[in-house]
Amino acid sequence: MTVMVPIGLAEQTEIKAYEDFVTGAPASVREAIGIESLRVDPAVAIAIRDDPSRFFNRAGGFAAAESLSMDVLERVCDFYREQRLLQGALMIAPPLLPSDWAITADKLGLVQGSRFVKLACDVETALSAADGVADLRPGLRVDRVGPEHADEWANIMMTTFGFTTPGMIEMAASCVCRPNWHQYAVWDEERIIAVGSVFINGECADMFGGATLAEGRGRGAQSALLTARARAAQAAGCRWIVAETGAEAPGSHNTSLHNMLRLGFEPLYERVTWLWRA
Repeated sequence: MTVMVPIGLAEQTEIKAYEDFVTGAPASVREAIGIESLRVDPAVAIAIRDDPSRFFNRAGGFAAAESLSMDVLERVCDFYREQRLLQGALMIAPPLLPSDWAITADKLGLVQGSRFVKLACDVETALSAADGVADLRPGLRVDRVGPEHADEWANIMMTTFGFTTPGMIEMAASCVCRPNWHQYAVWDEERIIAVGSVFINGECADMFGGATLAEGRGRGAQSALLTARARAAQAAGCRWIVAETGAEAPGSHNTSLHNMLRLGFEPLYERVTWLWRA
């Protein structure tokens, strides 16, 4: 990689995106589905009590090995317990894990969950690579999402990922046009078929929530959305872009991962999700 984003910045950009996405919901939604957060500098923990997917119950932003003290980790686990969660996750970059992490994880009752690939790219590389990426298929167009399309955009993003708990689509829709966010969509005539966001955190931007309907796949939508978001990051003065997606198991294929690799992203590391369970 020509330009290496600092690990702490990459991790903090990711959790700040999740924190703003979730806690920025209207008060009525936060109360209805039990949204809470805890800041244990520099880390942040998020909880949605009534989300059966448990996906958003996560802590991240551990910027250095010193931030992994037993006190900090216990406070995160206590927060999950206080929120009456069945499960919460700790997202920790492998280079930050101490040599005795196995002992620490055992004391806290943490177990390994799914694995994610953390990717990064400098903005200029992404935009240069975009010239060689296939164009959108005829009849499709990509554009920024405005308030008038917020509900449709949010419905596609959340239902594609299986987040159908009442209130969660409203939570997602509320982030459209919020400061530091840019939402994009691909339209087939008047219907949205693919969506994606980018969150701006100073010099670093996070690719967030790329999703495509089944009938829109294989038509260049996600590559076009990646390019549009890279341009938005450049316009916002960002130097780097980061993203995360599921790691490929033997014999599996993650299309999102390969779309990002074609746009110049390179893997930083493969990160284990450490799970706390009640």
